[in-house]
Amino acid sequence: MAAQAGATPFALPTVHHNADGWGPASTNVPEQFVDVPYAPFGKGDRLGRAADFTASAYYQQKQKYRRERDARDRDGDFKNDDFQYSYNKAEDESFSLVDTAKSKPARFTQGFKKPWQTRGRGRGFGGRGGGRYGDARGKGQGSAKGKGKGTGTGGKRWGRGGRGWGPRRHNVPKVDRGSSVKVGAEWKCVEEFDLAQLTKLSTAAPEASDLLWAGELRRYDDSYDRVSTRTEKPLQRAENCEFYYVTTTDDPAIEKLAEEGAGTVYGTDAIFSLLMAAPRSIYPWDVVVQKLDGTLVFDKRDTAAFDYLTVSETSHEPPQPLKDEPTDPRDRRRQQEEGPKTDINTPEKLSIEATMINQNFSQQILKAEGPDAPREKMALPNPFADDEGAARPASLCYRYRKFALGDHQLIARTELHATVDKRGDIQKMTAYALNEWDSKFSGGIEWRQKIDSQRGAVLATELKNNSCKLARWTAQSILAGADQMKLGYVSRTARANPYDHIVLATQFYKPREFATQITLNVNNMWGIIKMLVDLLMTYDDGKYVIARDGLKPLVRIYAVPPNTFDESEEEEEEVQENEESESD
Repeated sequence: MAAQAGATPFALPTVHHNADGWGPASTNVPEQFVDVPYAPFGKGDRLGRAADFTASAYYQQKQKYRRERDARDRDGDFKNDDFQYSYNKAEDESFSLVDTAKSKPARFTQGFKKPWQTRGRGRGFGGRGGGRYGDARGKGQGSAKGKGKGTGTGGKRWGRGGRGWGPRRHNVPKVDRGSSVKVGAEWKCVEEFDLAQLTKLSTAAPEASDLLWAGELRRYDDSYDRVSTRTEKPLQRAENCEFYYVTTTDDPAIEKLAEEGAGTVYGTDAIFSLLMAAPRSIYPWDVVVQKLDGTLVFDKRDTAAFDYLTVSETSHEPPQPLKDEPTDPRDRRRQQEEGPKTDINTPEKLSIEATMINQNFSQQILKAEGPDAPREKMALPNPFADDEGAARPASLCYRYRKFALGDHQLIARTELHATVDKRGDIQKMTAYALNEWDSKFSGGIEWRQKIDSQRGAVLATELKNNSCKLARWTAQSILAGADQMKLGYVSRTARANPYDHIVLATQFYKPREFATQITLNVNNMWGIIKMLVDLLMTYDDGKYVIARDGLKPLVRIYAVPPNTFDESEEEEEEVQENEESESD
């Protein structure tokens, strides 16, 4: 009893039971723990290390993402809604670890030296080639400070024999192509849109029906299917042969169809194909549209250049025009020493050369008229042939077709170039020619070395450099309803000779399959035409110009006075009358 009297009294503490989880409940927190931060955790939490300073940064980041993912997936049964651990961002950013480990140098930066660190005859910057990027042909000395043998090897990408980033792409001047037509002060811009917007348009391809056939068709010569670099054929000039590029308003057949009210929209395959391939175009162009009493006529100016074929239009390094006379005496002296520069590879000369090649190729691949090569004459003769002229019209057929494009009836004059016998089936075809002018400036692929074994690589390069031209040819073949499209590969006999050419190879394609191969969407082609027709139909009667900007990928529609472009025609007529009077 005495021991019990002297013992320290023991008071049983109050134990609060939390049936929902671990730790004290929110209603009965002990006084000494009030306002003390507490991070709740669930019974299903995985407990790991509190801190690990030896793990890699990748492992730590991975663990962080895993914890965040587990927190998002949790249903929230163990979440304390009354209190959440507060995160102080400023405090966390002030905390950092000091990494004393040696960092491993990057793979491609070892041994790289700055331009001022390379001395003597090193192979980096300022090395043996002389100049910033070096040259495999240069033999000049290196840096002015170095007399011994240099040790710079990190500049191999720019030095002798390197194939990395060089100055070639950086020295390509930006060409200001301006506009294909001079915008007058009285012209009013009624619509403007980006070319990228045209790629989003789409409509179902309309059904086509034939209205008129004019001209003639000859049979294709099958021997050109076997042409190769070993059996190449020289390209011959089509002597005494006329090619006509008649616009819509000057076509007597379209004029007759318009009087009969056959359609509400009129144009040619050259104009419609240009609009269909507009998203791929780089060079400026313009199309004249006249609206009268609910009828649209897509026309072109007499001086328009889009009848000429473009060359390397979509290339990263397109042909450059001739530079002006140099003003610096040193450059002028250097030019005199090198001699006059040739202008055979300017865009204008290359365009004329490509057009001439295309014309000659389309006539050369035809068989001479005979028993095995009948000439198929159409119901109507060539509407543009001149009986009094000495030259005969080129052998081709004009096919006038009607397309039911929504609420509009579109009339188009299309061209077919020949017929081909495919295992007894006589099919209609179109023919076009790709030309090689200088492989050093047009993709770097020598056709004579690759055309037989790697024709796909040659076509891929041409698709990169001439995407718009190939798209226009494909659109023209689809408009004409051609069963086959013939592509010829024609090259110069010599790089400096733009007058003599040889046929290296030919290839047949089905137009719609080829359109898929070059990623040309047929529904998008017709969507562009339908959008323009619907838009122009909402305007008042008058004359409009659809023009592509030469610098920006923009297409603008201008409302122009009715007499626009008529003055130039009157001036030409006056000049012709003066010449005739002088000759008399």
